[in-house]
Amino acid sequence: MSVREPLDTHQKALNINLDPRRYGTFAEIGAGQEVVRWFFRVGAGAGTIAKSMSAYDMQVSDAIYGQAARYVCRERLQAMLDYEHGLNLDRLQDVRGDVSTFFAFADTVTARSFQGGNECHGWMGIKFQAHPRDEDSQIIIHVRMLDGEAALQQEALGIVGVNLVYGAFTINHEPEELIKSLLDGLSTSRVEIDMIEFSGIAFRHVDNRLMSLKLVELGLSGAAMFAADGEVLQPSEFFRKRPILVERGSFRPVCNVNLDMLRCAHEKFAELPDVAEKEIVQVMEITMNNLKADGEIDHRDFLARADVVAACGLTVLISDYFEYYRLAAYLSGYTTERIAIVMGTGSLRELFDEKYYTDLQGGILESFGRLFKNDLKLYCYPLLEKETAEIATCDNLRLKPELQKLYGYLLDHGGINCLDNYDPDCLGIFSREILKKIKAKDTTWETMVPQSVAGVIKERKYFDYHAASA
Repeated sequence: MSVREPLDTHQKALNINLDPRRYGTFAEIGAGQEVVRWFFRVGAGAGTIAKSMSAYDMQVSDAIYGQAARYVCRERLQAMLDYEHGLNLDRLQDVRGDVSTFFAFADTVTARSFQGGNECHGWMGIKFQAHPRDEDSQIIIHVRMLDGEAALQQEALGIVGVNLVYGAFTINHEPEELIKSLLDGLSTSRVEIDMIEFSGIAFRHVDNRLMSLKLVELGLSGAAMFAADGEVLQPSEFFRKRPILVERGSFRPVCNVNLDMLRCAHEKFAELPDVAEKEIVQVMEITMNNLKADGEIDHRDFLARADVVAACGLTVLISDYFEYYRLAAYLSGYTTERIAIVMGTGSLRELFDEKYYTDLQGGILESFGRLFKNDLKLYCYPLLEKETAEIATCDNLRLKPELQKLYGYLLDHGGINCLDNYDPDCLGIFSREILKKIKAKDTTWETMVPQSVAGVIKERKYFDYHAASA
């Protein structure tokens, strides 16, 4: 991979304007014409800009792009990209299609309002030809603006937009470098990018799950998500107005006990009066701490985990929120509905280890105040103690004496809840034992995981799988 020397925003916009191949449209809704303004400001814009427009009025926007449920959403952005890029091809391809690579850049954004208090975010994308008369390629991102003033948010938006246009044309062959370049001239204190999707001919070999991982790894976002089919998801749209159930784990691999934990917690969670009859979204969370447990992130190992979760039809959340109270705060920012986390008794015991809260002024009390702030529910799955063959539950969990009363309070008031609806056959299943059996070619591991998971592991030879000799 080449070493990239970042250019400033002015130079990037000017380089695009001076490249005679690039020609297209800028369509921006909300937050002003912040991106195209750069291309006008640096000069030579006539060489790049076929059209610049903004449809602020909702009725005007609907008349051009068709109706959408919301105006700042992915659906609206895609309609803008498709419409404007299609117009360029229809109008200009016969005239200059042999020498030009056409593009359409679009964004739909809501910056800080005059009254304040609104979510400051937007969708941004570019649909383009990498070469003259090439098939289309596309990049879509979701941006959250973190500055406290509208003018600063607009400035940041303009810089991200220029970075996206420049990256699409100059480093589309290095998508990880392109992601890194999106914050050139900015910092993660000003902008968060929590979703990116590459598609089309130029990105036919790109795995968007790895790109989601890269967002979190680089610090552009604290978390990223993708569905079982590999489609990247934007958290605020996926979680919006829905109860959430999360299970954290390594998922190396997903085994029967992981699914039983989720089933048990779902049954109990769904019994709550304010959750009943609502669609609960279930998410498997993998933390960056877990992915980096052995040092650098192993991409094949990550994809193996993603594939076995996908084989169970579940959504993956990659997060940099090792502390549970940070995960709870993240989730509560996206839904007003109830949130639940399921964990094993061993993890619950570790949750009460005070060494994890030394950076908080209020220590463990502050952490639990944050964790249970919005009446979050913790569901605790039993643990079979291998040494004693006893079953540890949240009812018989023993902690340091000075923490036992705090634990009792949370248990008595429904913050921590025991799962008594478990399958006893699952208690003796541990993923680390499954990994040992796979490496030893002991086929009994196949009874400890869902059939779909076993099929993926054997087909793709994950986790050092090699077929046993006949």
